[in-house]
Amino acid sequence: MKLHLDKNDRYHTIARYDATHVMIGQDRHERPIVVMPERLDLEWHQGGFDTLDESAFERLAGLGCEIVILGTGRRQRFPQPQLVKSLMNAGIGLEVMDLGSACRTYNILVAEHRNVAAALLFDPT
Repeated sequence: MKLHLDKNDRYHTIARYDATHVMIGQDRHERPIVVMPERLDLEWHQGGFDTLDESAFERLAGLGCEIVILGTGRRQRFPQPQLVKSLMNAGIGLEVMDLGSACRTYNILVAEHRNVAAALLFDPT
């Protein structure tokens, strides 16, 4: 789904997505990624939802954002509570959504100049 024409090169926004990738500007990303307004983390996690571990969430807790949106693929799936302790301890909010909802919500929060990160996972092909 194409979201909108991105005319602001100052911030990373998600221009298009489907179950297997996102487009950020003209760049296609097919592996797990963290998108923040001013930076990308392409090394956040190497697997899918089922391989999320505490270290993946510790890395998210170290980003310095106020909220993390976790996009879990085509369907919304919640991580085990013990995995997200580092986010709770850092006072960072976590919202869990399917990929499409995560992409749309991230773009809205960026437009509001919020300190947000979208941690996006894709479904296997």
